[in-house]
Order: sequence, then structure tokens, then C-alpha cells
Amino acid sequence: MTAEQADYFSSLANQQRPELLWIGCSDSRVPANQLLKLPPGEVFVHRNIANIIHAADLNSHSVLQYSVDVLKVKHIIVCGHYNCGGVAAALTNEQYGLVDHWVRTIKDLYAVHEEKLKPLPADVRLERLVELNVARSVDAVAHSTIVQNAWGRGQELTIHGWCYKLTDGLIKDLQMTITGIQDIKGVHKLVVGP
Repeated sequence: MTAEQADYFSSLANQQRPELLWIGCSDSRVPANQLLKLPPGEVFVHRNIANIIHAADLNSHSVLQYSVDVLKVKHIIVCGHYNCGGVAAALTNEQYGLVDHWVRTIKDLYAVHEEKLKPLPADVRLERLVELNVARSVDAVAHSTIVQNAWGRGQELTIHGWCYKLTDGLIKDLQMTITGIQDIKGVHKLVVGP
């Protein structure tokens, strides 16, 4: 710590005013602040296996509500990552205990898109399912009453769908940005399939 940063911890301890909520995977190789090159206090973070947003998950919805209603974040980033072990687990018939229940929505997502995904090479299939899983979580966030109510009261809030590539460190914008109710249909169609 330098003399110029002497008040760093006291100012950080007083308050946080992040403009971003990051919803990402628990994978230790996907650290939000470092990927975004932002210091502590700039990103509110929620992580779980395979960046899943379940309608009944009180943890993720508590984070969502606090970030939207209290912190007034302006951006919600759902960021998956290629070669995700949680998504890969959903593609197998292996048993992983509680993880099996957690990734059930990914198994269901695969079933909806199986006709298009099955013919693909295994690595491409996994990449595509990772992207579809991000789309599913973006869709779930956009359909939450928390976000719907924020848009209804005119709160500025944008949802982004991204994927991080571990092999080169690049983030891919999946072009599923939602700025309001009018934008939901395109991502929703992608998730529910043909």
C-alpha cells in the first residue's frame, strides 16, 4: 500500500456503490473483478455451479433483489465459461450427488435442443450448451419479478449474456443484451427452442 492509498480500506469499508452485478460460475478460474479489471467494491458478485438462476433459489434471488433494489446496479452480467464442469456434468449419466439436482435445468435445456446439439462434435456441443445455459439464466433474470418491477418503475437496468474462454482469457459477448421488457422475446425463443 502506498501513501496515496492510505484511506483505501476506510473508504471501502464505509460503503459500496457497484454498478454491476456479476452472476457467474463458482469455478476458481473465473474471478469477476480480475476479468473486468475492476477493484473491490465495483462489482457485486453471485457465483454458483454453472451460473444457474433457479426460480426457487432464495440465495440468487436475494442477491438479485439486493443489487437491484438497494444498490441500484445498472448492469447485470450473466457470465458462463467454456469447458464448464457443471454443464459437462449435465451431459453425462454419471451421478454427482447434489450436483445432479442443481444441473437438472441444464439437462432439460439439452433435451429441448438435443436434435441440434447431438450431431455436433463433443467439444462444440459442450460450448453450445454453455452458451444456451447463459441464455437460460439471462432469460430467468429478465423474467424475475425483481427485474420486471425495476423496469416497471423506470429503473435503468441492462442484462448481458457473456462467456469466458479459459484458454485465451477473452470474454465473448453472446449478443443477448436485454434493456427492458421489449427485448425479452428474442432470448426467450433461443431458450425454449423451436
